Amino acid sequence: MQLTTCFNTLLTDTVNLSRLKLDMLDNRVDSVYRALKADKEIGHLVLDKIPQGSWAQRTIINPVGDKEFDADFLLLMEENPDWHGSPKTYIDKVYAALDRHSRYREMPHSRKCRCVRLEYKNLMHVDIVPYVQLSDGREVIVNRDDNCWEATDPEGFTAWMRNQDDITGGNLRRVIRLLKYLRDHKNSFTGTRSIILTTLLGNQVSDTKTLIDPGYYANVPTSLLHLVQDLNTYLQANPNKPSIADPSGSGVTFDHRWTQDTYAYFRERIRVHTEEIEAAYHHADKETSIELWQGLFGTGFKEPDAQQSSAKFPAASVAAVTTTGRSGRAG
Repeated sequence: MQLTTCFNTLLTDTVNLSRLKLDMLDNRVDSVYRALKADKEIGHLVLDKIPQGSWAQRTIINPVGDKEFDADFLLLMEENPDWHGSPKTYIDKVYAALDRHSRYREMPHSRKCRCVRLEYKNLMHVDIVPYVQLSDGREVIVNRDDNCWEATDPEGFTAWMRNQDDITGGNLRRVIRLLKYLRDHKNSFTGTRSIILTTLLGNQVSDTKTLIDPGYYANVPTSLLHLVQDLNTYLQANPNKPSIADPSGSGVTFDHRWTQDTYAYFRERIRVHTEEIEAAYHHADKETSIELWQGLFGTGFKEPDAQQSSAKFPAASVAAVTTTGRSGRAG
């Protein structure tokens, strides 16, 4: 059975990141940005902050167990001719700015391949991704490991994501959250990064299917069923890891984000989960259907409490990021 009210409860009470935590992310990113903007050495190069990744795309989920939640944001910086030929300098300089700050120097922070990570005590971190619009027109982020630029198009990814989500009536984002929760809750298809999952699911969305069947993305469980079925069909037709292009049109791929072994495991787990979703969706007995859905998503899949009002259910869609009008590529 579809049991849409149970899905609303699961999303609202278990899967979605709470408003309190979303506000915490907003406030901490604002504070970090202000600190970098005020830094005596790089402050004049800092132009803007642009939410990125699952936070920006509204596919962020509540962490399972002791896992962290995080905010990724692009730190738009003016190109510095003195650092020409050494892109990693941007990451090194941001790291050094945190070292100079009275508060952040005391907090764990480290340099990653594409960002500077700042860690907080309460199971969260902020990833600061230097982002530069070069004089030749390219939009780039830094690959510190290889000391090179990587093309990016954050506005293009956001436009693609919005279009695909609109076709599904807002259900694509909810399905992505559910699949990310399933991955973490069941320790299933571990190793598959969110950017891969987001892109693969988004690629399955087709407005042609809504012309054939207007109810193809009618609600959350129906969208979940069809998107996972379509993804499974695609995966089973590709035993070897396919190339996953950035749908923004930046020209880059996400192929480096996983291996053939990771792909093969993901492919098999999606096959199994497709069968489980089909069984739960099509079972005619309500109690049995609930048990089957709980086998996938746990006891958070349940009927809403009597005191819950139906007005709460639109919160199943995570609130839009409010730190800025711009959004970045999912990660």
